Amino acid sequence: MTAELVRGQNHTLPQTRLEIRISAGSPVVAGATLADESGTVRGPEWVAHPGAHRLPGLEVSRQAAAGHRLAVDLEALPEAVHRVTVLLALPVGTGGPARFGATAAPFAAVTGLDGTEIATFTLTGLDAETAVNALELYRRQGAWKVRAVGQGYATGLAGMLTDQGLPGAAELAATIQEAVARSLARSVAPPPSRTPEADRVRQTSGPQAPPPASSGPTAPSATGTGPGTGSGPGTGPAATDPALPTAAAPTSGTPTPGAAAPTGPINYAHPRRRPSAPPAPPPTPEPAQPGQAPQPVAGDATGWSMDERLYNQIWGMFEDLARAVAAYRSAVDFAESRMGQELDRALSDPRNRIGGAGDRAREEARAKRDELTARAREALDRDLGQLAAEAAVVEPALPAAYAGWDNPVWHAHRIPMELPMALRLGDLHLPERADLRIPLLVRLPLERGIWVDSGRTASEAAALMDGDRLRRLAMETAVLHAARLLSVYPPGEFSVHVIDPAGAAAGPLAPLVDAGVLAGPPAAGAQGVASVLAHLTRRVDLVQMAVRAGAADSLPPDLDTGEQLLVVNDFPHGFDDRAVTQLRYLADEGPAVGVHLLMVADREDASAYGPVLDPLWRSLLRITPVADNHLADPWVGHAWTYEPPVVPPGSRVLEQVLAAVTTARRAAGR
Repeated sequence: MTAELVRGQNHTLPQTRLEIRISAGSPVVAGATLADESGTVRGPEWVAHPGAHRLPGLEVSRQAAAGHRLAVDLEALPEAVHRVTVLLALPVGTGGPARFGATAAPFAAVTGLDGTEIATFTLTGLDAETAVNALELYRRQGAWKVRAVGQGYATGLAGMLTDQGLPGAAELAATIQEAVARSLARSVAPPPSRTPEADRVRQTSGPQAPPPASSGPTAPSATGTGPGTGSGPGTGPAATDPALPTAAAPTSGTPTPGAAAPTGPINYAHPRRRPSAPPAPPPTPEPAQPGQAPQPVAGDATGWSMDERLYNQIWGMFEDLARAVAAYRSAVDFAESRMGQELDRALSDPRNRIGGAGDRAREEARAKRDELTARAREALDRDLGQLAAEAAVVEPALPAAYAGWDNPVWHAHRIPMELPMALRLGDLHLPERADLRIPLLVRLPLERGIWVDSGRTASEAAALMDGDRLRRLAMETAVLHAARLLSVYPPGEFSVHVIDPAGAAAGPLAPLVDAGVLAGPPAAGAQGVASVLAHLTRRVDLVQMAVRAGAADSLPPDLDTGEQLLVVNDFPHGFDDRAVTQLRYLADEGPAVGVHLLMVADREDASAYGPVLDPLWRSLLRITPVADNHLADPWVGHAWTYEPPVVPPGSRVLEQVLAAVTTARRAAGR
């Protein structure tokens, strides 16, 4: 049975030798890119296009046409390839349509070699775009899947290839268009036609479900009440929070967008990790029963170590959940739109407004809507069930840095001698299934500071909470994050400083103070604030100068070169203009040399400074002490509900972890 996909939906491929058929209302350029596990196209040699139509396991047409057949052999692809993206672009200078919105919606079909359709996708909702990612074939848990993407780019081939991290994207885009214009060779001879392609061009009428983005790549963004805009190339609403960490954050040694293509295999070695063995292969899933999905296995993604494989697996689950829900919401929107169109057509005839004809039309339209919605929900429930089964396997296997405070791994936790890849800041979930939680992981060392919002946000939980209770809860959340950072760094390589100008956070800070893990007593008063800020500012200045001069050995012997965390409570009360300037400097320059901010503040309290502090807020990752749906994923931009970390009631896990930190420091003589 053919799967008719909607944007964001995926489908398992039952075979590896495939043909991808493209039908369009006017001639288009068809090509494909190969990408590694981070989604990066390493170089021009990983792009199949009319000027270079053959790659291992892949062959595309050699000229623009209204119909294309692309041959794909997934088993013949290079081992480093984890993703194949089928791209379409309008040829330049041919007198044809200047945008996809001016022609019929392209249609893509994935078929077997015998012509049997496996999955189809109609690329609706395009407008000003001149290039589009149509389909994506990707490897997941040892199996290949196809995903309907439909991501358009008004910036054309150059913008699309740049978004995939290809070096020299503009030059290659020009080469492709030149090859099409000069017709360097004839097209690949297609196999005998089995289905008339002319009738596969599907016109669209009326409104369709909108795509996640219409004129450019989807960028990390966030929604809610926070300041500034999300990071990344895209733009968001006028009032957005700092975005989630980039989903496709490459592992160490993996190519990054805009970087030169590597000349050898991927280097999985972490900068602070001492390699001792080659990357271990991921576990093999248990064989599935006929008609059933493979049994999930913890750590089945690629990576150097189990920690890295789990990190990549969690990001894969995050993306799968985002796209599965996007497909469901798009299908529901389409069903509602289709019902409205059918009702409009039926009731536009005055004769149908009287008697039973109008009632029958309404019933039929609603029945079709309900059927489409039920089918979409069935597909969503199937995907959610698979992800829930995977989460049930992955969560117990997580190391302490990735685990929740209720995970038994903390009871046997020992301070590590090497820095882990990432740290858990909380959980994310969507309303379609609130009990399916995805850990929110950020890479270590931290690349940006954190802001725990202690203000009355738009969330219902914050609006109903007393202001004093909310501020105390925000500081308790900051203490949990500081304790987790202390527990995952090797002894003596991480220090925590605290600024509490009015001494209002004595209660929440008690676990840190009593355990003796702070670099010094919490700084209070104007003099204490000035002293700590001057000390950390000096450290940033000296390390920066030493790095630029290549003279790290010349640093003063009393300078602590380990990572530093500054916890700031109740900002901006007790901070003068000089202190504010120093905080902005630490937020901008500190992370690169190991100084990080963890601020507990209500942005409304800082409104007296006007726009002076906007750059500070935008540079920080905003999280909340209560549930809030202000964070967005970088694929389709869902508003995810963030759940902060919580210690189980009556548990002494925090005190146990801090005691382990103290014991490890004493053993190391720190």
